[in-house]
Formats: sequence, structure tokens, C-alpha cells
Amino acid sequence: MTASGPSAYLQVAEQIRGRIAAGEYPPGSQLPSLAELQAQYGYSHGVGQSAYRLLEQEGVVRAKQGRGYFVRAQEPRRTLVRRGPDTAAALAAQGVDPTWRSQSTTEAATPQVAERLEIEPGDPVMHTSYVHLVDDEPGYLVESWEPMAVTGQALIVLPEAGPHAGIGVTARMALIGITTGDPVERLTARVLTRAEAQALALLPGAPALAIRRTHYDRATGRPVETADLVLPGERWSAEYGERPTAG
Repeated sequence: MTASGPSAYLQVAEQIRGRIAAGEYPPGSQLPSLAELQAQYGYSHGVGQSAYRLLEQEGVVRAKQGRGYFVRAQEPRRTLVRRGPDTAAALAAQGVDPTWRSQSTTEAATPQVAERLEIEPGDPVMHTSYVHLVDDEPGYLVESWEPMAVTGQALIVLPEAGPHAGIGVTARMALIGITTGDPVERLTARVLTRAEAQALALLPGAPALAIRRTHYDRATGRPVETADLVLPGERWSAEYGERPTAG
């Protein structure tokens, strides 16, 4: 088949979809490269990219950064439980081995971060970027900010370094006498940015759940941490609230 015209990518996507359905490419297998598609069908790389992008939006194909295109294994979404202080424990209960990569830097608060933390723009904050891994694959992203006025003189200033590394916001704040309880969260739907998609080995424009989280000091009402969580919509659902027990 030689594909041409505005519908060329649709023709190619249909051919690839049919070959997947017929079992020629089983789940997890690598699909032909753009160069191989060009040699087979006789069209530009752009048509092949459009065909794969369509199949990815349909949930049939997964792009892996620098590796190519693969048939997606149809796995159920994981649930990120948004109650209690320990997300890692909730994931472990699902049989997931949660780990993460992180980097912390001291920065001047942007106007947006300053508004969320109720501080002045330019005030120092500790900014920590996370890539949370699920079974050694990028699972979701977190950007967190804490006012240096709150943590700057304490051993908890670096969330992922020092004697209290990795214990979570609630437990770290408790070490300096601050009780936070459950954070306030706002959930919205959007698409992944190019940078987010690259970090998650997905294509830009894929659906995402965006959670804006803020921890508050119960005694004073002031914010002590705010964060943006980004979850690929095709991989995750979020669960809130707690089912009452009979008694």
C-alpha cells in the first residue's frame, strides 16, 4: 500500500491496528520504526508520527523516549490513594514497589508559589522535584515548595537528605512542632506538557490528572508546603475519602 493525501496517517494507523489485532505484534512488542514504515509504505516520517500519535491517543501504542513505539499492554489503572500521610504504603498494599528520584534546590519564590505559600515573591523556598517510580518505571511527577522561613534552620530542610530523609511532609513537620493533618487538594484534568511527557516516557498532549496540594499548620493556619502532582490519566485514578467501618 502507498499512502498519500490528508488521510494517509489514518490509512497507516488502520494497517498497524489490524496487524496488532491479528496478533502479529503482541502486547509489549516493538513496532516498526518510522524509517521502516517509510520504506514499506512510501511516505514521509511525519505521516508515520501522526499514525503512531493517533494510536497512542487510542491507548493502543506506547512511545518510549529514545527507544521507539511499542504495543501497549492493557493493564488496569493503578489507584493513588489520597488519604492519610503515607502514599508509599498505599502503593505497597497494591503490590507496587515505590521508589523515587529527587533533586532539591533553594530558590526565590515565584509570584505563583508565593501566593500559595502566603509569603512574598522572592522569599527563599526549598524546591524539590520528584520522579516517582513504580516498579522501576516513571509513574508520576511532583514539584514541592517549602518556605525556608519554616524549615531553613532545622535538620528537615532537605526533604530527601539528612537524618530525616524520605519520611514525608507530615512526619517531617511534626519534628519541628508543626501539626498538619491531611492536606487540601484541588484536582483538575489537563494534558501533559512536553517536559512532563519526556520525564514520563510519554508523548506531549496525553491526558493527565493534576493535583495541587497544600499542607497547613493546624495551629496557625499558615501554609508550610505546597506541591503540584502530575499523574498520567491512562495509568492512574485518584481515590479520596474513607469508607466507614461498621460498629
